[in-house]
Amino acid sequence: MGVRRRGALGDALEAARDQAFVGRTAELALFREALTDAPGACPVHYLHGPGGIGKSTLLRRFAREARRAGRPVVEVDGRTLVPTPQGFTAAVGEAVGEPGVVLMVDTFERCQGLESWLCEEFLPGLPVGSVVVIAGRRAPDARWTSDPGWADLLRVTSLRNLPPDDAARLLHVRGLKAGAHQAVLSFTGGNPLALTLAAAVAVREEGVRSGWKPSQDVIATLLTELLGDIPSSAHRRALEICAHSHVTSETLLRALMGAEAPELFAWLREQPFIEPTGAGLFPHDVVREALEADLRWRDPEGFVDMHRTVHQYLVERVRTAPEEQMLAATGALLFLYRREASANFRKWREGGHVEDEPYTDAARGRVLELVETAEGGASASICRFWLDRQPEAFRVYRSTQSGEIVAFFAWLRLREPLGADVDPVVDAAWAHARSTAPLRPGEHMALARFSVHPPLYQRTSAPMDLMHWRSLGEIFRADRLAWTFVVMRDNGYWDDYLSHFAMPPAARRPRVGQHTYALFGHDWRTQPVGSWLDARSNATLSDDPEARRPHRTGEHAELVVLSRPEFDTAVRDALRTLRRPDALADNPLNRSRLVSESGATLPELLASAIEALREGRSGDKHHRALTTTYLAGTPTQEAAAERLGLPFSTYRRHLTSGIDRLTDLLWRSELSGTKITELGQAATR
Repeated sequence: MGVRRRGALGDALEAARDQAFVGRTAELALFREALTDAPGACPVHYLHGPGGIGKSTLLRRFAREARRAGRPVVEVDGRTLVPTPQGFTAAVGEAVGEPGVVLMVDTFERCQGLESWLCEEFLPGLPVGSVVVIAGRRAPDARWTSDPGWADLLRVTSLRNLPPDDAARLLHVRGLKAGAHQAVLSFTGGNPLALTLAAAVAVREEGVRSGWKPSQDVIATLLTELLGDIPSSAHRRALEICAHSHVTSETLLRALMGAEAPELFAWLREQPFIEPTGAGLFPHDVVREALEADLRWRDPEGFVDMHRTVHQYLVERVRTAPEEQMLAATGALLFLYRREASANFRKWREGGHVEDEPYTDAARGRVLELVETAEGGASASICRFWLDRQPEAFRVYRSTQSGEIVAFFAWLRLREPLGADVDPVVDAAWAHARSTAPLRPGEHMALARFSVHPPLYQRTSAPMDLMHWRSLGEIFRADRLAWTFVVMRDNGYWDDYLSHFAMPPAARRPRVGQHTYALFGHDWRTQPVGSWLDARSNATLSDDPEARRPHRTGEHAELVVLSRPEFDTAVRDALRTLRRPDALADNPLNRSRLVSESGATLPELLASAIEALREGRSGDKHHRALTTTYLAGTPTQEAAAERLGLPFSTYRRHLTSGIDRLTDLLWRSELSGTKITELGQAATR
C-alpha cells in the first residue's frame, strides 16, 4: 500500500474550494489591503448577515489568503468555545500573540456577550500589525461603532445576497445547466447557501427547466440554517405573516395577533434576515420563499387561514386609509397575488424609483410634452381638454433620482357623456355601456384614460405599477361605480393580463391620431368588488398553475343590472309570488346586488324591508298592509282589508303607497350597497 503525502488531500480540498468560490470581490480587496497594511486599511473587520449568507465560506477564503501571504492564522468558532473571557483566551491560545497574526472569529452570535470585553480589553492588547475578522449574525453594538477611537480601525460590512451575475456563476460552477438557472434564482434570491443546496438537488434531477421547485428537504435545511432558534409558536406565526405580507408593521401584527404585537415586532426587527423600511419590515427573499413553501406544505389549512386574515385586513385598509396612504395599501394587497402568472406584469423590485404626486398647473407643460411624445398631437389636444375640466383626475410620477416628471396618469370620473364629442375613447366607453348595461341614476363610470410613460410606453415599469395600483385603489373605494375602462394601445400586450382581472376588451376600437386603442371594461354591478377580490384570492391560493394563469374571458355576469322600471316590476312580481318558491326562484332580484350582498334570501330580504318600513313616517300602516297581504298568507286582498278592519279603498291606498315606499327603499339599497336596516333607521332621523 502506498503512503499518501501528508497534506495532499488538504491541498486538493483547498483547490476545489478556490474553484467553487465566487463573488465577494469588494470584501476580498479590503482584506488584502489589511494584510499588506495599505494606507487607510482597517485592522479589524466585522462581517454580519443572516445564516446562509456565506460568512463562514468567506472566512475560510480569508484564512487561505492570509496563509499564502505568510501570516500565522488563528481560527475560533463561537459554537465551540466557552463564552467567557477566560474561555475565549484559552481558545485562541498563545499563537495570537505572534507578530502579524490573523485572528478569525466565526459564529460570533454564540458569544456576543463578549463584545464589550473584546473591543475594550482583548483587541487593544494584540500586537501591532495583527488583523482580526469577526463574523456573526448580529451587527456590532452601537457603542463600539460610535467610539471615536475605533473610527479608523474598525470596518463593518453587512454581507448581502450575491448579485445576479455572481449567483449565476455559482450555479454554473456547481454544474447546473443554464436553462434551469432562472427557476433556482427566483427561489433563492441570491442567497449562497440556498443556491448551493438548490443546485445540488437540481443537478440530480434530469430535465430541470423553468418549473423547478425546491424539495422539502432543501426547505427544511434552509429554514434551520437561516432562522436559528425561534422562541415560540407566536414568534413563528409572526414570521409567517411577515413572509406573506409585502411589509409588516406593528399595526398589522396587532390586528392579527393582538396584545403580543409590540413584543413580536421588536423581535422581528432584531433578526438578521429582516430588513426595515419606512413602512415596516420585510424578510430576505429566500426566507420569504422558504417560509411560504414550508407553511403551504406543512399546514395547508393554516396557510389559507392566515392568507384570508391578512387579505381581509388589507382590503379594509385600502377602503379606509387616508388618501395619502391609499397607494401603499393597494400595493400591499396586490402583493398577496404575486403567485399568479399575471404578477410578471409588475415590477415589485423597482419601488422607490418614482413618486406619485397630484397634478398641479406647474406640471401642465410637461404633461402635454409627454403625451405628445408618446401618442401624438391629436392625443395631446384631448389631454388638454381633460386638464381644463378634470385636473384633479391627473397624477404625475417624478423620478427620485433626477426630480423630473417622467410619466402621468388620468382617472376620469363621468356621470354623463361629457367630452364624448371631443374624445373618441370616451365616446366608445359610453357606447359600450349603453349597449350592454346603461348607468342608472346616481351611478358613474371611470376611465384610466391616460397611462403615459414614454421611455417604456405602456410596458411593465415602476410608473405603470403605481398607475395600476391607483386604478384598483380608486375602484375599491368608489361609491356607486358602474363601469370602469382601462385604455391601452391596441397591440395585444395587456390583453391577457387585464382579461385575467375580468376586464375583457370591448369590441369597439377607437382611433386617435395615428393610433388605435382598446378599452378593457368591467361592470362592477355584475361582479362587485367583494366577489372580484374573492376570485383573485382563490386563484392565488390554488395549487393548480392553470388557475393562476391569465384567461381570456367574457363578462363575469354573476349579477344582473336592472333599470328602475325593471326593478320595480321585479319587486312587485316577488311580492306576488312570495309563497310560490318555484316562481320566485326565477325572479331576477335573486341575481341582483341587493340580494347578493345582503347575505339573505329574497323572501328574507323582503320581510326585513317590510319590517324596516315601520320606522318611517306613516310606516305602521304601510307595514300592516304589506305584512297582512304578503307575509300572513291572506288569500285575497278583500280578506286582507277585512282582517285589517279597513274599507277596501283605504286598504288599497295603504298597500299601493306601501309598495312604492318598499320599492324605493330596496332601490336605494341596490344602488348604494347600504343595508336595508341602516336605510330604515336613517328614514326616522
